[in-house]
Amino acid sequence: MTATLSNRRIDAGLLILRLVVGALFIAHGAQKIFVFGFPGVASGFAHMGVPMAGVTAPFIALLELLGGVALVIGLLTRLASLGLFFDMLGAIGFVHFKNGFFMPNGYEFALTLAAVTFALVLTGAGSISLDSLVFGRRPTELPAIDAIQRGRAA
Repeated sequence: MTATLSNRRIDAGLLILRLVVGALFIAHGAQKIFVFGFPGVASGFAHMGVPMAGVTAPFIALLELLGGVALVIGLLTRLASLGLFFDMLGAIGFVHFKNGFFMPNGYEFALTLAAVTFALVLTGAGSISLDSLVFGRRPTELPAIDAIQRGRAA
């Protein structure tokens, strides 16, 4: 009974994390696409020193919007989370780190999002997700994770 209750709590916690963080990424991606537009985002990225801003800006805008949707519905969660994790590392490295730790321009928020997305790479979406429905397995049933838990490489 305790294991079942614990799994339910973990799945509920993962759902809450996915919904909140996914909504944040959807909002930022939508802002980039529908408010600033690709040219505006590219101009801003270029001003901030982001390499290949004309290519990077649309890629990041779409990644944030579609990756956020993927987190909310729990589909391809690990892949979306990995992309969003690297997005946040780029945001920290190119934009926020030079401004120090604290908001409004520091890297604390991007670091938090990086930590959550990396945690989702490790855990997967949980059972309250399309990943679970489509692929029919819990994250701990994946061979590579089972091998790690047993202390050996897959």
